[in-house]
This record gives sequence, C-alpha cells and structure tokens, in this order.
Amino acid sequence: MRRCCPLIFVNSPGDPPPQNASPHPPEPPPSKMAAGGSGGLSFPGVVGNSAPSNRSGSSASSYNYSGGASASSPGNQAAISPPAAPPPPSAAAGLLHREPVYNWQATKTTVRERFTFLFNNEVLSDVHFLVGKGLGSQRIPAHRFVLAVGSAVFDAMFNGGMATTSTEIELPDVEPAAFLALLKFLYSDEVQIGPETVMTTLYTAKKYAVPALEAHCVEFLKKNLRADNAFMLLTQARLFDEPQLASLCLENIDKNTSDAINAEGFTDIDLDTLVAVLERDTLGIREIRLFNAVVRWSEAECQRQQQPITSENKRKALGKALSLIRFPLMTIEEFAAGICKVMSVVPRDLKKIK
Repeated sequence: MRRCCPLIFVNSPGDPPPQNASPHPPEPPPSKMAAGGSGGLSFPGVVGNSAPSNRSGSSASSYNYSGGASASSPGNQAAISPPAAPPPPSAAAGLLHREPVYNWQATKTTVRERFTFLFNNEVLSDVHFLVGKGLGSQRIPAHRFVLAVGSAVFDAMFNGGMATTSTEIELPDVEPAAFLALLKFLYSDEVQIGPETVMTTLYTAKKYAVPALEAHCVEFLKKNLRADNAFMLLTQARLFDEPQLASLCLENIDKNTSDAINAEGFTDIDLDTLVAVLERDTLGIREIRLFNAVVRWSEAECQRQQQPITSENKRKALGKALSLIRFPLMTIEEFAAGICKVMSVVPRDLKKIK
C-alpha cells in the first residue's frame, strides 16, 4: 500500500546514507558522494524524474525520498510483469469468428444463384468424390442434399438402407469432366457438353439416373450427327440403349453410305453393329465397294485381336457378316477380284458362306 507521508532524510556531505534508504534508480546505482562534492536529487518510485547528479556549480546535498518498502529496493522489489497474452480462442469462438467472414448468401438473390455458387465449392460441402484414375483423377467437393434431390441413385447412396457414411467416395469409371457436367446440371440446370465429352456425360447421366441430362446429350448428338461420325454414334447408341438415336444414325448411313464407310470410325465399330448395317436393304452403295470396306474392317479386327492378317483370320473375324455380302449383285470381274482373290475363297467354299 502506498504511504502518504514518506520520511525525508537529509544527509550532510560526507555522511553515510541511512540504512533504510534505498538509492534510485537501481541502474546505475548512485555512487557515494565524496566530501565537498555536488549531490544529486532522486525520487524512488517516480520513473524518469531523476535530477542530474552532476550539475555544474551546485553544492546541494543528496536527498533520498523514501518511505517504507521502496519499489526499487533490492530484495523487496515488486515483480512487474508485461501484459498477459490473450488466451487462445476456444472452438466456439472459432466457429463464431470463421475467417474470412463473407456473407455470400446476401449477394445471391435466387435459389438458383445460391446453389450455383455451391457447385464445385468447398463451402458447406460434406462429401468428396475421387473421380477418375491415376494422374488424371480429381477430388471434387459436393453436397449430399443437392445430389440426393437430383438423383435417385445418390439418394439411395446417402439415405438408403445401405447408405454410405464415408466422406470420400471413389469413382474410377467416371471421367472428371463428365462428372462435373453432371454436377453442374444438378446444381444449376446448366448443360455443359461438347463433342469430346458428350458420350462420357451420357454414360454418367445414365449411371446416376438423371434422364433430363440424358435427353440433352441425345439431342446434342442428333444435332451433330454427320456421315463421318455416324458409325461411331451408332455404336454408342446401341451400347447405351438409345433406339431413337440409333435409328437416326442408320438413316444417315443409308443416305451417305460411301462417306460413312470411308470415315475413320467405320473400322472401329463392333461386329454386331457391322452386322446390323449389312442387313439393311437401303444402303446407297455398290456391293463391291461395300465388300472392300468390310475387308478393311476385318483387317483392323485382326490387329485388335493381335492376330496375323491372313485370309483365314479375316474370315474368322467377319463370322456371319461375310454371309451378308450380296455377291449376286457383283459382276463376274468384281467377284473374281474380290471374294476369290482378296479372301482366297475357292468355289467350293462358297457353300460355307451361304
């Protein structure tokens, strides 16, 4: 407790200081005054208020202002600590003061704008998808509620009897671009497809039972159907069970048969698709040219099967497709240059082809 009336000791020059007097400030300690020397005036407890100890021409004595326990006395010095650091924020404080604080909801005027903002966004996300394989894989954030509302498959995945509780779901059979196109549609009704992603997006839409996106993909394929991609789209339409698209592809092939079979995608079709085309009566092409295209397909099939390109292997690759070639529509010269020379078929083998 601070004392109101401290004692004042007056020292004569050359006298030793009182025992209870404590010099101030502690650093540097005041030196004992020599007889006849000039004195200094010090006020312990008052910081920065010390008088000069060596004023020229002064003969005043040294005054020590003290009383009781001095604040600067050795042994009785009060511990003066720096201001305490603020306590670490608690978990609740972290939730209340999340950084950065951004009221994004106030900037979105419609439900669609708010959900579009959440697309491929970590904000409020509660599940992540590891889409793709290897170096091309991508980690995509999503929101269970949004996915369950837009897809019965996702609804069963998150809310069904055998719902997953994992927050990391692997999708190695789905392309990242196609999955993002699916999510974009579920979050905002926007369709983002192109020639390079339409087929993978169609596959993803079918896998997760989003028929509205399927319809957009099929419509896109119809608008972009040409002779040079008709066979490729026909294969995909049959694979994805899209009969309407398959019918349009076949009609295009009927009208542009020569261009279609000369396209690069013709040799990539499967055997069942080739058979479906050869069974048609409306192909606009001469039979010998069709036969030559079929031979070219058989050679590509031998390469896919890693077999030598021989007449025997080509016949095996064609299977029943060879019997669908209408040889009577060829001239004798075409037949001789075709079936007998190219395929190494002798007349006795024709019975096997019928």
